Amino acid sequence: MEEHQDASQAELAPAPQEQIKKKGLLREYAESIIIAVLLALVIRTYLVQAFKIPSGSMEDTLAIGDHLLVSKFIYGTKIPFLDKRALTIRDPHQGDVIVFEYPEDPSKDFIKRVVGVPGDVVEGKNKKVYVNGKPYENPHEIHKEKDIIPKEMNPRDTFGPVTVPTDSYFVMGDNRDRSYDSRFWKFVRRDQIKGLAFIKYWSWDRDKLMPRFGNIGRLIN
Repeated sequence: MEEHQDASQAELAPAPQEQIKKKGLLREYAESIIIAVLLALVIRTYLVQAFKIPSGSMEDTLAIGDHLLVSKFIYGTKIPFLDKRALTIRDPHQGDVIVFEYPEDPSKDFIKRVVGVPGDVVEGKNKKVYVNGKPYENPHEIHKEKDIIPKEMNPRDTFGPVTVPTDSYFVMGDNRDRSYDSRFWKFVRRDQIKGLAFIKYWSWDRDKLMPRFGNIGRLIN
């Protein structure tokens, strides 16, 4: 009986070769997952990051519920633990739509359009913006309020002139009357900029509870 029982147990026990194969398979899965996670972290940190629009300050260029991809490498990759950037393709230009750390609360991300670059003189007169004495023509600019607020009360419609400091940028929302931007809190430093918004990959209309198919895949300009 003992010999028969031992033989039966030997038949049920997995062969050493099968155990090795299972361990090898588990190891391959674990390595693949770790590599995928590391690649995702590298891409998110240095190359491209996804953002969602929570407010209407950039309407009608960007609607609430638009999901964007932001290029983090075009303005240079931040070197960890150092206040430097490497492999810079170019600096921010007037007209770029950028994502940056909100100067008054770095834990929040804002998105606005660059109006003034270092050295520019920016001024607002009765809703018209001037850069270096010339009208700044922005085809995406909209106004949803007809009233003019005096400069003494609020800088929304009339402000400046202000000179943009070195390594800083003057930014404004395309929805001019409903944007909290450089008119109120001045400038965005170069090191606060996260990247250039370049495409909408998804858009959800929360009022109609349906996707905005016309926005999906649309480049941001």
